[in-house]
Amino acid sequence: MNKTVICPGSFDPVTLGHLDIVTRASKLFDRVIVGVLVNSSKSPIFSIEERIELLKEVTGHLDNVEVVGFNGLLAQYCEEHGVDAIVKGLRAVTDFEYEFQMALTNKKLNPNLETLFLTAEADSMYLSSSMVREIASMGGDIRNFVPACIHDRIVERLKKN
Repeated sequence: MNKTVICPGSFDPVTLGHLDIVTRASKLFDRVIVGVLVNSSKSPIFSIEERIELLKEVTGHLDNVEVVGFNGLLAQYCEEHGVDAIVKGLRAVTDFEYEFQMALTNKKLNPNLETLFLTAEADSMYLSSSMVREIASMGGDIRNFVPACIHDRIVERLKKN
């Protein structure tokens, strides 16, 4: 069976926690789409094109991973692109409540779509893009939170804001 999953998110910026979930999904499924969403309720630090570029750089070693941007309903995107399941990382119980609601909603919108949860590794269980943005904008060291190959670009951007 050839199974395609999507790991959706805003990835602003991509963290080691995000990369961990994508890497683990790439070992479990034939094809992994990293879906960078346009979220009208957020004001991103990086443009969607920049986020896609950063994600392509950090996932370039994973042969079965592709990075795309999309706008609109995730359930609809999945139906249009033959995606079998959504893979989401869970950090804490509070994540579960929100993600559970989203999973039920996506299932109602697309009855063939499943949602799978991967628990965060212990060292990134507390990590979020917003936390990384806050630490970096105040001059803190984010080396332990983001992929090394994109660290300097993230720091440079966040110093400007």
